[in-house]
Amino acid sequence: MAGGGAGRLIAHPAQRRTLVVLSIAQALGGVANGVALGVGSLLVAQVTGREELAGLAATLLVLGGAALAVPLARLAVRSGRRVALTTGALLALGGTVLLAVGGTLGAAWMVLPGFLVLGGATAINLQSRFAATDLSSPSRRGRDLALVVWMTTIGVIVGPNLIAPGDALGTALGLPHLVGAYVISGSALAVTALVLWTALRPDPLLLARQGLPPREGAHPRLRVREHPRAVAAIVAVAGAHATMVGVMALTPVHLEHAGHGLAAIGFTMSAHTAGMYALSPVFGWLTDRLGGRVAVLVGVGLLALSVAANLALPPAAAPVGLALLGLGWSAATVAGSALVAGAVETDLRPALQGRSDLVLGLAGAAAGAAAGPVLGLVGYAGLNLAMLPIIAAIAVAAVLATGARGAGGVQRLAGASR
Repeated sequence: MAGGGAGRLIAHPAQRRTLVVLSIAQALGGVANGVALGVGSLLVAQVTGREELAGLAATLLVLGGAALAVPLARLAVRSGRRVALTTGALLALGGTVLLAVGGTLGAAWMVLPGFLVLGGATAINLQSRFAATDLSSPSRRGRDLALVVWMTTIGVIVGPNLIAPGDALGTALGLPHLVGAYVISGSALAVTALVLWTALRPDPLLLARQGLPPREGAHPRLRVREHPRAVAAIVAVAGAHATMVGVMALTPVHLEHAGHGLAAIGFTMSAHTAGMYALSPVFGWLTDRLGGRVAVLVGVGLLALSVAANLALPPAAAPVGLALLGLGWSAATVAGSALVAGAVETDLRPALQGRSDLVLGLAGAAAGAAAGPVLGLVGYAGLNLAMLPIIAAIAVAAVLATGARGAGGVQRLAGASR
């Protein structure tokens, strides 16, 4: 049926095209993020002359993505996904310009805000997974969302491998060391904006609204407190992200202290990244077949196994614990995002999704910032143990987000949209 709303039983005919366009944009955006983040810490250290500030690159990217999540969601409410996603890509492109110019001039005052603005790439990557569900049927929501998440894998793999060619290109153009990477990143974002603007037609969100009964006011206002299941779903997603970031961010430091070199650290982080994205379609299928509650609880179990592995195994086996950490994040994030996508009526979803991405970004930034002091006080084992209360909170949130109707599968999940 062509109409929008939670009651759609089959996917809209435009859904296939929407998924193709979003998948291409997600892959390109992942490349841009992979290149930018891969040299971000080095660029900050280069322009500031202080290695202890290198971590600001990742922190500012996360905060920038969180800060832009709600404004871009509001833009989607007013003008649709195409305008919102393209705007985010263009903002991120502006960030790469600031980084390239600031890196060339050695101006930290331009480089640091550049990472904040580049957070637009993170914001559109997050919003794209929700855009994939605008025209989904309830029985396909998890898989459609997971497909777009999975496409990030391409960027994660390809992006870092373009750093060296980008640096060589920059040198050929007369740019300083590291700056050429942002020429590659900016080019990927320019193509992303072009793809979204020209090809994301018809707009999935505007199409999903067709046939909905009129509401009072031009744009309905979301009152989150009136949707406790939505709040619980947001808590589940943010908790999974905080757990992942908190452990992942300090694992390289732990391995270095244990005497492992860059090769071992790189392999461990590759195993983690593979866990985050490679099996996301499996968790999307699990969400659709068994329901969001079950899939989130699978993620909880995997996160708990990760903690157990990190506690019980020697540092040489860190890839096992970090792969489990990525898998747990993937299951909880895919299923939790599907719950967020279906927690409210169609015309309220973008606003809720923006709030979810804001909380996710802030939770990740807070966990990353706190992980260092926690590691210094209680060590790597204590850092992992500190995640157990968060993991328990994710399990409670999964139950609250689904309630009695959400345990039995996708039909009940669809019924949770109020």
